[in-house]
Amino acid sequence: MKKTVLLAILTILCINYSSSAQLFKKKNKSKKEQAAKPSVKKGGIKKYNEVITKDAKTDEGLFHVHKIADDYFYEIPFSTLGKDMLWVSRISQIPNGLGGGYVNAGSKTNEQVVHWKRFQDKILIKVKSYNNVADSTKAISNSVQVNNYEPTLFAFDIKAFNTDSTAAVINVTDFFEQDILAISGLPSSLRKRYKVRKLDKARSFINSAKSFPENIEVKQDFTYEAAEPPSQASTGSISLQMNQSMILLPEKPMQPRLYDPRVGFFTVSQYDFGSDELKADRKTYIRRWRLEPKDSEAYARGELVEPVKPIVYYLDPGTPENLQKYIKQGIEDWQKPFETAGFKNAIIAKDAPTPEEDPDFSPEDIRYSVVRYVASTTRNAVGPSVSDPRSGEIIESDIIWYHNHLRSYRNRYLLETGAANPSARTLNTPDEEIGEMMRMVIAHEVGHALGFPHNMAASYSYPVESYRDGAFTQKNGIAASIMDYARYNYIAQPGDENIRFIRQMGPYDHYAVNWGYRRILDADSPEAERSTLNKWILEKDGDAKYKFGRQSSRFDPQSQAECIGDDPIAASDYGLKNLKYVANNLVEWTSGQTNNYEDLEELYGELLSVYSRYVGHVANNIGGVYENIKTPEQEGYIYTHLDKKSQQESMSWLHKNIFETPKWLVDKDILQNIDHAGHFEKVRRLQTRYLNSILSFDRIGRLIDAETINNEYYSALQMMQELSKGIWGEVDKKSNVDLYRRNLQRSYIERMAYLMTNEASKSRYSRPGFESTLFYNVETSDVRPLVRGELNRLSRKIRTAKNSGVNTITKYHYEDILARIDDLLEPNK
Repeated sequence: MKKTVLLAILTILCINYSSSAQLFKKKNKSKKEQAAKPSVKKGGIKKYNEVITKDAKTDEGLFHVHKIADDYFYEIPFSTLGKDMLWVSRISQIPNGLGGGYVNAGSKTNEQVVHWKRFQDKILIKVKSYNNVADSTKAISNSVQVNNYEPTLFAFDIKAFNTDSTAAVINVTDFFEQDILAISGLPSSLRKRYKVRKLDKARSFINSAKSFPENIEVKQDFTYEAAEPPSQASTGSISLQMNQSMILLPEKPMQPRLYDPRVGFFTVSQYDFGSDELKADRKTYIRRWRLEPKDSEAYARGELVEPVKPIVYYLDPGTPENLQKYIKQGIEDWQKPFETAGFKNAIIAKDAPTPEEDPDFSPEDIRYSVVRYVASTTRNAVGPSVSDPRSGEIIESDIIWYHNHLRSYRNRYLLETGAANPSARTLNTPDEEIGEMMRMVIAHEVGHALGFPHNMAASYSYPVESYRDGAFTQKNGIAASIMDYARYNYIAQPGDENIRFIRQMGPYDHYAVNWGYRRILDADSPEAERSTLNKWILEKDGDAKYKFGRQSSRFDPQSQAECIGDDPIAASDYGLKNLKYVANNLVEWTSGQTNNYEDLEELYGELLSVYSRYVGHVANNIGGVYENIKTPEQEGYIYTHLDKKSQQESMSWLHKNIFETPKWLVDKDILQNIDHAGHFEKVRRLQTRYLNSILSFDRIGRLIDAETINNEYYSALQMMQELSKGIWGEVDKKSNVDLYRRNLQRSYIERMAYLMTNEASKSRYSRPGFESTLFYNVETSDVRPLVRGELNRLSRKIRTAKNSGVNTITKYHYEDILARIDDLLEPNK
């Protein structure tokens, strides 16, 4: 019995043990199975065919681009990770009025270098800078890297690997449908102006994505909610289309060419921390296209050789038919300067292909450089470009021509040349002459796109009298470079024969193209080119036709916008003589022909601007400093103050031509037909503009500074005394003061108050070539004592003059002036 019970107990224990063991094994087996199964998070890496399904529409190129329903996928080869790519964001379509006229279809909104990088199961877009560099073989390159950490523009989850695991697939839909400021068409300033609230995702989508061998082009449609949109306000929206271009930069960058400020080029700069200099060495390279001869041996022999890859510009399909030939001529005018550099057919103009010829052609595609014709009322043209920051190689550019710009050229043609040029005395300028103007504007803008900034000294290289010589002007035009702001010959006088009135290419353009683009075949580094480049400059040393003048007209009378000839006083004398002739005939040439006053009003307003420019050219002689950039091996100083006599003559000219009332501008046949009032204010504004310009901290500071070099120069005290004597001439004569002069004299007191109480600007322009303003401590300078002294001297003279029998309004005027001076000099009295 006991044995039976014991056996039963043992049997039960064995069964329980077996059950427990089996349960334990099942649990362990489950855990092992879980451990063996890969950890896959929701939406993680899947098989290729589960992501890129049979429904995918694939575009092969730099990356495979797949479209599945409304989603877009990039298949990124691992071989492209880490490679530099240029990302350019550009507006493709734009609402009317956005940006105030200077933003348009084709406008670039950002340009940045990116590269793709894998981090664990993600692909990152990193934004790369070449501001700070170092040779990767040097230890300091590690420091450069960790002290210039690259921002991540976006992080993508890897959705799959391709079948041979050589590429990762990511979904880019969310990236391109988000409002990412770095690639947006609406910068913060415009968002603030139009009170943009947010991107409306329901009305925003990817329009297309196309892949080519070296670039990918994506078009996005964006609609933003905005309280104050620039047009169609009732919609409360701003819609625009963006184009995102990403192009693979050359594996081997173009050999850079070192910049020399004696020849004008746009530039890129880097700080080289691996330099042997005892500092981070700033290296600046010129921006230029990569032109390489097809036949190097023939090129070395001095033969003209075609480039491997010419510069090609396509015409916008929307270009008016009657203007197309002039645009092409303006582009190809640069062929001759490139021949000077040894290249033939280096730059070519083409019609845009039709959709049948190339269905993928798009003006925004970074493979194409296009002259964009913009249906806009803006009056301008621009020539921007994008370049490789590693070398300065220009990758692409778009010339922008705004439709209404020809109107400006017609108006100025009439105003500046009408006296000596009978064909300009009309509102219907001959087509060939309008076409020639457009051709030269396009050539100017193409020059910018080739790397050339304005050369404001090019028009100073010709003597004033040569502009009246027909043979000279036909051969040389009106400036030594198309890159000057010298549009018309306003010096030629009635009766002068065979005059060229419109600008053209000049000798500097050939010189600059040769200097920047000629290949130096035996130089294998930028440094190895230095001696040859310097030799080319020295060969032209002293010849004004080859001088480069920065756009710094605040101080250099040689480098002024819209100025022609080597003597601003003589040139402006001729210009004003012609302008008075035009003013006398303006009614006949406008409203007398059209039977309305619209053109008369427009042209009279522009006539005032032309007059103002002529005055400004002379005003810049006051406190003028010549800038002649040179190296120590060249003779002379870089900076030289204008001589005293020339400045005094300029002051006398200003008194005669602007501070003494220019009554020829007050023509009742014009004024009483274009506005009911405000006539005296037009004159006051003009006079005050140049009064304030002369009495500026900057100009007075330069005159004070000149005394440190030579006390025989024109001094600030002499300038202020001569200015005061002319403006307050009625005080010395004890004569009555008319309306215009009373306005001018009160403006003088306002400006003196400004000098007495304000400070000079605290920051320079950040734009290269504009660093012209002088900064100094006004409180400790001579400025305040000069102002106080001149006001005290004036006060004493006015107290006598107001009791000398002048009329009532003059007396009231003098009493007001005395009160203003007292309030300024003794505010607490």
